[in-house]
Amino acid sequence: MSADMQTVTIERLGHRGEGIAPGPVYVPRALPGEVVRGAVADGRMADPRIVTPVADRVRPPCRHAKTCGGCALQHASDDFLARWKVGVVERALEAQGVRAPIRGISTSPPRSRRRAVLAARRTRAGAQVGFHGLRSGGIVGIEECHLIRPELAALLGLVREMTALGASRRGELSVAMTLLDDGVDIAVSGGKALDQGLFSELAGLVRGRGVVRLSWAGEVVAAFDPALLTLGPARVPLPPGAFLQATREGEDALVRAVTEALDGARRVADLFAGAGTFALPLSRDAAVHAVEGDAGLLEALEAGWRQAQGLKPVTSEARDLFRRPLLPDELARHDGLVLDPPRAGAEAQVAEIARARVPVVAMVSCNPVSFARDARVLTDAGYGIDWIRVVDQFLWSPHVELVACLRTGGSRAGGLRL
Repeated sequence: MSADMQTVTIERLGHRGEGIAPGPVYVPRALPGEVVRGAVADGRMADPRIVTPVADRVRPPCRHAKTCGGCALQHASDDFLARWKVGVVERALEAQGVRAPIRGISTSPPRSRRRAVLAARRTRAGAQVGFHGLRSGGIVGIEECHLIRPELAALLGLVREMTALGASRRGELSVAMTLLDDGVDIAVSGGKALDQGLFSELAGLVRGRGVVRLSWAGEVVAAFDPALLTLGPARVPLPPGAFLQATREGEDALVRAVTEALDGARRVADLFAGAGTFALPLSRDAAVHAVEGDAGLLEALEAGWRQAQGLKPVTSEARDLFRRPLLPDELARHDGLVLDPPRAGAEAQVAEIARARVPVVAMVSCNPVSFARDARVLTDAGYGIDWIRVVDQFLWSPHVELVACLRTGGSRAGGLRL
């Protein structure tokens, strides 16, 4: 498709962090108020030249920033990112006719990501390991990363060795790395079939390299130490590749907010409980019923709870809350709820909560749009939003998380419908 040179002014950022000019024209690595010039094809200016920068533009700290797709917003100042992410939540609420006091934002620092999924492929010279590129979608090999913890960055060389050994020439590996209490858990998919020879070579390769466990296509190849992660008062044995919050700082901010919201509750249901990020800290003061669709995560939660000391009872239930949400009579057994669904939200479960009117709900969300939709259902049913805390544990990305405290009978702090 032909391209034409244009000079445009950026009006706002899109949901992927790209600048948007009238047209619309989508411009990566541009900020609101900037004048940019470049060739536009199919509504996109792939290689912009910044004609007039704004004061919020900064020099990206990483040498891979122009090509790597791992970060979309390294060119923006910290203050701009904080304002913009709070604004993303505000605009999502406004679109649903809901308003609530926002307490500000908790931001994780650089080099704090304790889990990352790398892309890797074999090359003639060995292997390429990194993230998918901004423009091409191909893999951009990285030598440094300002996102991930140093313990993960130190294993980039090991991942290259594993890739050269276990990737096919045409295939691409997905390498999930997770920093646990005593080392790194690595889960690989997309590689060669695991025969006895590859099994032995991989096991030998990772020995003594700071890896607690390596799994390949779901099969554990090597386990040198228990794969434990501290969640509140418990050490939880996580299954390979298990989900956890991206940073310790982000997890702490989410847990503090949830704990504050449920202060005084003595019977709590934790819905979409995972391995116990919220259930285990809450069990210091409340009996908790943890509901989760992944039975393996619940087994990990239960094992951690059994070995901890001084906690209230924790029960668990493996249940698909999208297909079988807890009903009002089940919800009514509790005086507080945690609701932490995936990005799509939890429409079916929220409808039942609205009917049950559990006194307080701590809503955790990684998608302000689905959160605002679900929050409107609850505010229509008589809940008020006391406060919202925004959490940014995906630095330099457009990703936004939050915790909201909702109570029946209206909000103490004036959360109202517009």
